[in-house]
Amino acid sequence: MWETGLLLVMGLVLLMAGGELLVRGAVQAATRLGVSPLVIGLTLVGFGTSMPELVTSVQAGLSGAPGIAYGNIVGSNIANILLIAGISALLCPILVARSALRRDAAVMLGVAAAFAAVAAVVPMGRLVGFAMVAALVGYIGFVIRQERHSTAHGALHDKGQALSEADPNLTPSAAPVGRSLVVSLLIALLGLVLVVVGGATLVKGAVALARGFDVSETVIGLTIVAVGTSMPELVTSVIAALKRQGDVAFGNVVGSNIYNILGIGGTTALIAPSDLPPEILGFDAPLMVAVSALFVFFAATGLRIGRREGALLLAGYGAYAWSLWP
Repeated sequence: MWETGLLLVMGLVLLMAGGELLVRGAVQAATRLGVSPLVIGLTLVGFGTSMPELVTSVQAGLSGAPGIAYGNIVGSNIANILLIAGISALLCPILVARSALRRDAAVMLGVAAAFAAVAAVVPMGRLVGFAMVAALVGYIGFVIRQERHSTAHGALHDKGQALSEADPNLTPSAAPVGRSLVVSLLIALLGLVLVVVGGATLVKGAVALARGFDVSETVIGLTIVAVGTSMPELVTSVIAALKRQGDVAFGNVVGSNIYNILGIGGTTALIAPSDLPPEILGFDAPLMVAVSALFVFFAATGLRIGRREGALLLAGYGAYAWSLWP
């Protein structure tokens, strides 16, 4: 069993290290190519914390393990709200910007509901995947246009800011002046290799763990894999909370959940089409919609999520995890 644990740890370490190198190299290369800091922040940096989920879900899908692939996506979204937002609110009440609530939180809730409804009716095939990715591209384009003409920032901006706060080297203006485009691309390539290897290792360890404990791969995907790949969100949200930047923590959770469903779910469906496991369809996907609605409700009442709500969210995650394990 220790070999399985080693695989899981190695996979997570490679995913985190590779994800950081990939985003850092891509940010530096984009800066060299003259891409605006706003676009870099909303795309490359914003997507950075979701890279472990993306690679892990795609690898799981290609390995014939849809329970891990979609369990990772749905479980990550549940963990982002109940676990990560709960911990962040306990450390520092989360302040909610009206712009993020009206636009991004509403989109997060709508996307979660649409995902659960569509998956219950049709398989997660390439057409569905293409529609999801196209929706994400359209949403990012819409956000970029709005951000350019407004001083009020939304969730995607806050998600990118949260990662930049955790690692200043990911700030576009912080790209080393003396580093060439070729070196930046090589750093990104090295990061990509590490992420791919880490994803494959994590999936292998997760499958072995499920067999060793005689539990379904879906349960492993919803819990251990989902929480493991959500570590970047946890770290960046906790840092934001400790710096009394509760609004950034809110945007980080909301932005991550939108990316997870449209970007990761869509890409996984495009590359490895499959049906959503019945366990997720019947319980976890509806629960994801319910906790998303609860999170939006908490945020809308007084434009803050206090320590009391944070404790309720955290207790909810404990109850959810307990209900999954036999």
